[in-house]
Amino acid sequence: MSAVLEAPGKVPKMRLLSVEIYDSMIKNGILNENDNVELLNGAIIEKMPKGTRHTSANTFITRFFYRFLGEQAVIRVQDPIRLDEFSELEPDVVLARLPIERYSLKHPTPEDILLIIEVSDTTLYFDRHDKAAAYSRNGIEQYLIVNVENNTIEDYRKPGADGYQSKQTYEIGDKISLIHFPELEIAVEDFLQN
Repeated sequence: MSAVLEAPGKVPKMRLLSVEIYDSMIKNGILNENDNVELLNGAIIEKMPKGTRHTSANTFITRFFYRFLGEQAVIRVQDPIRLDEFSELEPDVVLARLPIERYSLKHPTPEDILLIIEVSDTTLYFDRHDKAAAYSRNGIEQYLIVNVENNTIEDYRKPGADGYQSKQTYEIGDKISLIHFPELEIAVEDFLQN
């Protein structure tokens, strides 16, 4: 049996997809809405199908914000945001700064975003690590993970290059406040109903 020796050499360099290339792929029909993907850190990521509890929580969250915030923020549901040059994600719910017309020609960027919410079941690890790191690195002040598997809400604050410096977990019976809407008190069961 002979051993295979590898000669030292250059390691192939990966080429990251920029948001501009990704958007061009969508515009030219290379990717379409049936592909169910998003761009994170220069890689195209396939999104997981949504189960009943996921879609239910998304509906409760959306209805809550329309009822209590009305015209105080732009409420975006599973629509693209541009985090940086290499990430264009589609969070479950985003609260963005007014006026709504500012998003006619561009997706919200970190300066526009007041809150990001991901509803999580099978993607919990990915949402806690990969997405949280990207949101934190780009200065998203508050990020909530609505965990439908154990009926909790994880509240991430104080973003930095190395991740969020603050994480608080809330259970049924607890109430949460928002950084940009401190007068609004959210009960965990407002988002998670059994």
